[in-house]
Amino acid sequence: MFHKEGAKIILIATIVATAWILLADEFIDISWLRMVIQIIGLIFLILILQFFRNPKRKTPISDQTVIAPVDGKVVVIEEVYEPEYFKDKRLQVSIFMSPINVHVTRYAVNGKINFSKYHPGKYLVAWHPKASTENERTTVVIENKNFGEILYRQIAGALARRIINYAEEGMQVVQGTDAGFIKFGSRVDLYLPLGTSIKVQLNQTVKGGETVVAEK
Repeated sequence: MFHKEGAKIILIATIVATAWILLADEFIDISWLRMVIQIIGLIFLILILQFFRNPKRKTPISDQTVIAPVDGKVVVIEEVYEPEYFKDKRLQVSIFMSPINVHVTRYAVNGKINFSKYHPGKYLVAWHPKASTENERTTVVIENKNFGEILYRQIAGALARRIINYAEEGMQVVQGTDAGFIKFGSRVDLYLPLGTSIKVQLNQTVKGGETVVAEK
């Protein structure tokens, strides 16, 4: 299954790769060189397809847990000051996605969307300390009956050039369902209430919609 945000790019990539392979077959007489060029075209298509894959996930839906919103590696777990919405201290958990990860963003908790805002910005590498405040990003706040308000921030990386955010203020959302997409390398930051029990560790690989990040 592929994400709907990749439909146009997948179509274009398929056309380009097919034309590449057919042209190589028509105009290149050296067999080994023709094969190499055709394999490059096929690899290009496979990379595009794997980037936009959207695997089904069995989400353990519970108001007692926060699940990982994306696939990737946990790169930050620390108490920080959140300056945009809360303007106080929160527990930050950041997940870095490489270009080979699934880039679907999923809602980490059930609840109501209280805040959703897009910020244009730079394209620093996603693990850069200033990426959270200077890169292109979206900020979304979900109010959950057990955790209160939880903020997540989609952050574009050096390769990302478009963030898709489906969250709109007033929406009721379900944990694990599709919240958006970030194209070509990125990061998501979660801001949780102080005292939240964190269930992941630094450098741990997590699966969006399945791995429990925190518990009440």
